[in-house]
Amino acid sequence: MSEPHNEPQDERQDETHDGPEDESTPVEDGPAEQVAFDINDFPGGARSAIEAVLMVIDEPVEETVLASALELPVEDVTTILEELAEEYAVSERGFMLRRLGGRWRIYTKPAYAPVVEKFLMGGQQARLTQASLETLAVIAYRQPISRSRVSAVRGVNVDGVVRTLISRGLIHEVVVDGEPGAAALYGTTDLFLQRMGLDSLDDLPELAPYLPPVDIIEELAAEGHA
Repeated sequence: MSEPHNEPQDERQDETHDGPEDESTPVEDGPAEQVAFDINDFPGGARSAIEAVLMVIDEPVEETVLASALELPVEDVTTILEELAEEYAVSERGFMLRRLGGRWRIYTKPAYAPVVEKFLMGGQQARLTQASLETLAVIAYRQPISRSRVSAVRGVNVDGVVRTLISRGLIHEVVVDGEPGAAALYGTTDLFLQRMGLDSLDDLPELAPYLPPVDIIEELAAEGHA
């Protein structure tokens, strides 16, 4: 009886590594191929396509980003967005389209805030306290500003309130060129503009004249650390 023929182990390994790649061998996926389309083939054309994108974005989007994604001129996208915003504003819908902080997004209309809050939070209110609102106002109008100066304006320690505003994403530390070890300065974020319904800080109401001048704030801050 003849013995079964066995190939040496090292020869089988050489075949595995040096031979042609088996068709069943998994191949690493490359970049996903972008889908080509003609925007005019969709029902409603560019207008409806922009609406579809606005419904799924998590963050406000710039006109240039929409124009690039949909392969449209920026001017056309801007015109469509403005027309949609006007249409939503006058219609009896629960949402509106607004440009805040230089970016566009669909928001619920303020009149429906109680309904939305009840649905999302089970009727529990998550509003900022009076102390947080006062601190936020000082930072908004005097930014960039340090905590010690904010405390001087309000007359109380604001460390805890500042931490709350940071956790809410309404303020952040502002990087300003200065001496090493200088006190941290704070300013408002894009989220602040969105929550306040502002396109930029230039749209803040004229409340600054009611706040103490900068030199008085500095004197009060110095007295507080004396």
